[in-house]
This record gives sequence, structure tokens and C-alpha cells, in this order.
Amino acid sequence: MKFPSTLTITLVFSAALFAANAPNPPEKITDVETIVNKANLTAYYQGKDGKAKVKMTITDKKNQTRLREFIILRKDIKDGGDQKYYVYFLKPADVRKMVFMVHKHTDIKKNDDRWLYLPGLDLVRRIAASDKRTSFVGSDFLYEDVSGRSLEEDIHELIETTDKYYVVKNVPKKPDSVEFSYFNVSIDRKTFVPMKMEFYDKKNKLYRVIESKTVETIQEFPTVVKSVVSDLNTGSKTEMEFSNVKYDINLKDIFTERYLRRPPREAMR
Repeated sequence: MKFPSTLTITLVFSAALFAANAPNPPEKITDVETIVNKANLTAYYQGKDGKAKVKMTITDKKNQTRLREFIILRKDIKDGGDQKYYVYFLKPADVRKMVFMVHKHTDIKKNDDRWLYLPGLDLVRRIAASDKRTSFVGSDFLYEDVSGRSLEEDIHELIETTDKYYVVKNVPKKPDSVEFSYFNVSIDRKTFVPMKMEFYDKKNKLYRVIESKTVETIQEFPTVVKSVVSDLNTGSKTEMEFSNVKYDINLKDIFTERYLRRPPREAMR
């Protein structure tokens, strides 16, 4: 997840406009693996670790809204490699103190380890690998969106290069394991921030879109501070706004089952 990647409001295309007005245009890269690796590092590996407060707004097709607030912590085991995530829910009351934790493995032979702590039942539940593309706490984001998808799971093809973006098509190596046939990512050529992801179903119809609406520079890192996912089939959408973003905060190893029931102080403030 990038704070994201997966993280003062700016205009949605401020980064792209800056790039367009820069005296020297960004270098044109033709190797798709270089592009997707740079984008992956930008989206999910800024700093050695990080923290953010997240406000999530879920809006259904009738324009009714539900809110979620949580703290998300991230620690890298290796740059571009394995990571750990800890999500502690603050609001509303029915999800308060709930915890979602991920040990992300980039080796496609190993499934990510995911846990969900339900305080009302005092129950720790393991989330199966088959559930990673299901709804994240009732939103339009998926569990896999939070920590990101391994680059090794897809075949990448650079299908277009514009003045602003690299457009990469990603086809799953195991098509039966996912609900989409492929997805395209528009990557900012200057910052390498993924600005839009478009998912196509098995009939090659666009059904899901994730957009980076606002990008800011925090501690010299380009950071998505507002993102929106839209489900074109249901008409619902979910917006995530990130605040109090901090990188390189020297997190200790709080990513264990022990801390599911006893949240570390880093998650409480």
C-alpha cells in the first residue's frame, strides 16, 4: 500500500502539470520492467516505514454514505520485497479497535499472511489467500489493494507512451485466480505515481477504476493523499483521504499476533 503502493489539498493533476511545464521533459523509458518496478517502489515503498491516518468514505448508488477512520502502519523488510502492514480502526463504533494485519510476500510461491481481529468477539481470524480480492471492510477497495499486488503475478506490456503517462497493460499469469482479464495502469512519467488503474472483466468490459486524485510531496516523496475507487457495475465508490503522513519513523516489530489484541501506541495516536 502506498501512502498507497498501495498516501493541504492540491489539484488532481498538479504533478502532471508540473511535469508538463518543466524545462526538461522526463526521460522516455522503453523497458516495461523498469517502468513497473519504479512505479511499484513509488506506490508502496516510500521510506523504510511509514504511518498515516485515513478517512474512508463509502458512497452507494443512492448517494448514501458510510465512514471509516483508521491508522495504517507499514514496515519494509526489503526495498521492493516483503512488507508488513498494520491497520487499526478508530471509527465508527462497530469497527473500533478492529485490526487488519498483513505480512506481504513478493515470492508468488508464498501466499501473503493476513489476519483480522474482531474485538466484539475477541476473535482472530486468518484471511485465506482466496479472499484477498474481496471487499475491504465493506468498501470498494479490496484486501489486495491495501498492500498491493505482486509484480510477479502479471505479464506487463507497455502499450502507450504519452506526454504525461506510461500506459501499461497487465495480464494475470493465472487468469482463473482473479475476476479480471487484465488491467491497465497510467503511470506519471515524471513521478512514477500510478494515476489510474482500469480493470476489465472476463468479457473485456471496464468495470472498476482506481484513481489517484491528489498527489503531494511529503518528506521529498511524491505521495497520494486522496484516491477513489469506482465500481461501475454497482454504481458505488469509495474515497480514501490520507493525513498526518510520516515516513522513516523507525517502527519496532509490532506486526505480530500479540499486538492484534493489544495495539501498539504508534497505532493509537
